[in-house]
Amino acid sequence: MHIQEKQIQAINTQIRNLVRAGSFYGKKLEAAGITRIETEEDFLKLPFSEKADLREAYPLGLMTAPEEEIVRIHSSSGTTGLPVIIPYTAKDVDDWAVMFKRCYEMAGITNRDRIQITPGYGLWTAGIGFQNGAEKLGAMVIPMGPGNTDKQIQMMIDLKSTVLCATSSYALLLAEEIERRGLKDRICLKKGVIGSERWGARMRARIQEILGIELYDIYGLTEIYGPGIGINCPQETGIHYWDDYIYIEIIDPVTGAPVPDGEPGEIVITTLVKEGAPLIRYRTHDLSRILPEPCACGSPYPRLDVISGRTDDMLKIKGVNVFPAQIEEVLAGFEGLGSEYQIRISHLDGKDTMRIYAEADGHYEFRVLAQDVAAAVKSRIGFTPVVNIVEIGMLPRSEKKTKRVIDERYD
Repeated sequence: MHIQEKQIQAINTQIRNLVRAGSFYGKKLEAAGITRIETEEDFLKLPFSEKADLREAYPLGLMTAPEEEIVRIHSSSGTTGLPVIIPYTAKDVDDWAVMFKRCYEMAGITNRDRIQITPGYGLWTAGIGFQNGAEKLGAMVIPMGPGNTDKQIQMMIDLKSTVLCATSSYALLLAEEIERRGLKDRICLKKGVIGSERWGARMRARIQEILGIELYDIYGLTEIYGPGIGINCPQETGIHYWDDYIYIEIIDPVTGAPVPDGEPGEIVITTLVKEGAPLIRYRTHDLSRILPEPCACGSPYPRLDVISGRTDDMLKIKGVNVFPAQIEEVLAGFEGLGSEYQIRISHLDGKDTMRIYAEADGHYEFRVLAQDVAAAVKSRIGFTPVVNIVEIGMLPRSEKKTKRVIDERYD
């Protein structure tokens, strides 16, 4: 994607505000001697920003607008260090709601829908992001928040919810519970808007099969507003994103050089109009590619392919670099397996061991299936894991995000 003149103008405004505020990135720009850009080549000379930079700015070092204009803060989870605190102005909150409203509209959701929101509220951007967009749309919001599955299903039936907003893990949990209780005929759901974690085609198919609804992938991250900066259309051929609010480039994650449209790499995002905490060339670590062809849906907004993984997902096992996505792709090739799996890595008797747990229905011989999966994984990554096949429903379900990779070597 080539940068447009109006995007360059917006970035120059961001640069001016960052330098004036003396934020971490403003200081980076001053050190690099860059206070303005004129061309795409100039843009590519701008330094990247990273999560580590944002953590060093804790608590309010990212605040670029005057404090009296800040109306809210959100935060990343901070599970691996200091959390990242993101300040929002009233315009930021409204801009985010406008983007989220577009997401709902792209999914064919209207003000006649009843939207049940199950992601968490509070410092996390999810719940309130889904809500602000739904209110901007004029739909009826049912702000449940996470957990309490009995109450979720009761409200879903009694209030005739037509849209479910959830993580893929919780959507699966709810679907399986509705099926187990024989309540499918009492559910009025038509669509699901799913976000906050990567999920495979098999998981999507299982949720669709049980609930009989259309599913939409919503994209976003706390550092860049939150969920709602992009969503797939009914064509299901990638994620449209709102290029009047964000500029996306794809880079080689090793060299940092831009890659041609259509080539896979790391998503890097620049906010074009954000006031509270603008970010320029923020490395997301998410892996995807630009889809350069026009979409059959007719939308003028550009598209990313589905998120294929993260650069920081890599595990080193027996001296081999392994990505969980590689294992997921192997498992997806076996017709008898369900959508759920778990990878456990441990260090016993001086060597690493990888155990894979996967679910299958009772029509298959588990022992033979385990041997076939182990052989397929070995041919993909170079060593043989221990594979355990269990019945569908045996692996843990989550009301938030499912932890699929558990590395016990450092516990």
